[in-house]
Amino acid sequence: MEAVNMRLVILITFLVIVPAVTANIGDFDEVWQTRAEEARKAALQAYNPHPEKVTDNFNKKVHKSFDSTNHTRRNLSIFSGPCMATNPIDRCWRCRSDWASNRMKLADCVLGFGQQTTGGKGGKIYVVTDPSDNDMVNPKPGTLRHAVIQEEPLWIIFAHSMAIRLNEELIMTSNKTIDARGANVHIANGAGLTLQFVHNIIIHGLHIHDIKVGNGGLIRDSASHYGFRTRSDGDGISIFGATNIWIDHISMSNCADGLIDAIMASTAITISNCHFTHHNEVMLFGASDGYSGDAIMQITITFNHFGQGLTQRMPRCRWGFFHVVNNDYTHWLMYAIGGSQHPTILSQGNRFIAPPDINSKEVTKRDYSPESVWKSWTWRSQGDLMMNGAFFVESGDPNFDFSNKYVIRAKPGAFVTRLTRFSGALSCREGMPLREMREKDWHKDDTRKKHRSFQKGGLMQGLRDNRAYEGIEGLMQGTV
Repeated sequence: MEAVNMRLVILITFLVIVPAVTANIGDFDEVWQTRAEEARKAALQAYNPHPEKVTDNFNKKVHKSFDSTNHTRRNLSIFSGPCMATNPIDRCWRCRSDWASNRMKLADCVLGFGQQTTGGKGGKIYVVTDPSDNDMVNPKPGTLRHAVIQEEPLWIIFAHSMAIRLNEELIMTSNKTIDARGANVHIANGAGLTLQFVHNIIIHGLHIHDIKVGNGGLIRDSASHYGFRTRSDGDGISIFGATNIWIDHISMSNCADGLIDAIMASTAITISNCHFTHHNEVMLFGASDGYSGDAIMQITITFNHFGQGLTQRMPRCRWGFFHVVNNDYTHWLMYAIGGSQHPTILSQGNRFIAPPDINSKEVTKRDYSPESVWKSWTWRSQGDLMMNGAFFVESGDPNFDFSNKYVIRAKPGAFVTRLTRFSGALSCREGMPLREMREKDWHKDDTRKKHRSFQKGGLMQGLRDNRAYEGIEGLMQGTV
């Protein structure tokens, strides 16, 4: 009955809120109408009426990963012994030195609500050779824009390191993987990525930063269609009415709007192993308090590092179900996790290090509702590590326990440093497994050492706080 009621909510919402559905589409023609209807059907199919089973499976995988590796790690230095991938997603692919010849293995590794995502698996490999982005209607073959508009499934890789300045938003089609492993690829100083009414997308290994608002105009959105677009918002990644999305190992900072926004009944999403820095409003999940279609939204946020220079919205949620698990929150100025319109938020095994400001110690923030209303929202904290005075204000039934609904408790927050050790874009090298490809990066990162002590009256510093900017100067000068 719950599933039936949810489907009725989504159907009614899609039918009555047409203006919101057409956002940024200047001409909502028959092509876009068809895409919107297909997206609605995909969202209904992807919605899981038993989200606790997904969170249970996720936590089981983390425990299994630890149980299978602990006996090999005792009394070893951090880079001796077997592959040192530190969480189950990474262990799925990073322990093989032949990863570059078996790239599509990555699609088997996603966990959480995005677990059915396969991206371009089974399709051809498309090699991006040209960083230019000069023609929005007839993009040049070999460019990223030409790759993402093709109709068939594609696994998109890069011939070499490059900095891509998108002149307008990059509108993707379904069944695509953008895989930057083996190259140092920056999407910077231009527009961002748009995933609108699409499904089955993997984005892996990019640096996305300094994203600007687009001017709009005629932009091709598939090999067979282009149309007029209004100004884009300036999000790093905009997820709009999209399903089965996996964003992994992305370094993001300093975008005009959000780093990652997911709205308009987007669902079945996992955001993992990312490193976020230098931004105000980090993530927005749910477009409006008035858009009940976002009740279908289900998102896993895991193994991410929320680092230096962040202010708020990590994430800010509406309506849906959000599993925030095993993330490292080392910096915020206002709050970490917020929301409105009764979202369900399960915070498990995170580490929250509060800022020095006595007025910003609270992890949580409820918007536009008095306590008499939000006290019934289900926001639970389980196994979180609170440091420097951080505290999480729970709400909902005090006797409610996800463990009574088949949920295995997550690894506690004390394990987060290990689980998030390699967050952000990686310096992968062909022929090298994990311990070789990142050993040099580890030893040159002084900020990790600062986490080993908690100075009296001070705040532990963030891990890899400057990672989002590593190599940018050299890349722009053509030295890497």
